[in-house]
Order: sequence, then C-alpha cells, then structure tokens
Amino acid sequence: MKYRLSALVGMFLLAGAIGCSTPMTTREKGTAVGAVGGAAAGGIIGAAVGRPGTGAAIGAVLGAGAGALIGDQLQGQEQKQQEQQRQIDENKAETERLKREQERQKQQREY
Repeated sequence: MKYRLSALVGMFLLAGAIGCSTPMTTREKGTAVGAVGGAAAGGIIGAAVGRPGTGAAIGAVLGAGAGALIGDQLQGQEQKQQEQQRQIDENKAETERLKREQERQKQQREY
C-alpha cells in the first residue's frame, strides 16, 4: 500500500510539473522519460527486496540522469541539423540570386 501511495504521489507531481510548463525541450523530455522508466524499473526491483519506494526513488534519480544525458545529445544533434538546414537554405537563395543575375546580364548583352 505504501508503494502505491508513493508511486501515485510521484506520478501526480510529475504530471503537474510537466503539464504546467512551456513546451519541453528534447533534454527535458529525455529526463522525464528516464525518470518515469527508472522509477518503474526501480519499483519493480525494490519490490523484490521489500523496499519498492526506495527502489523507485533510486531508479527515478538514475533514470533521470541517463535520460538527461541522452536528451542532451539528441538536442545537440537537432541544433546542428537546424544550423545545417539554415545554411542549405541560404545557399539555395544565393544560387537563385546568381542565376537571376546571370539571366539579367545575358538579356542586356542581347540588346
């Protein structure tokens, strides 16, 4: 019963924290997923040794840490991809500008 109460309180706190914030970053999503997964795994392991609340708490902390590291790596990759896409878009715009300029010069020579 004690485990169920602590798990229920933890889920409500987590849901409240997530629901009241601005859109989560990839790092924050990774942290949340890791914490929930770690708490679940820790609760199961802790239940096997008679301490489900302690297991869930330890699992949540370890899962949050792992999730944050993974989320940080993914967020870094997203930022790098966004920068590369910005450069691609700039290059396309410059290419189009040069094509228009070349066409304009070609028309001027014909007159």
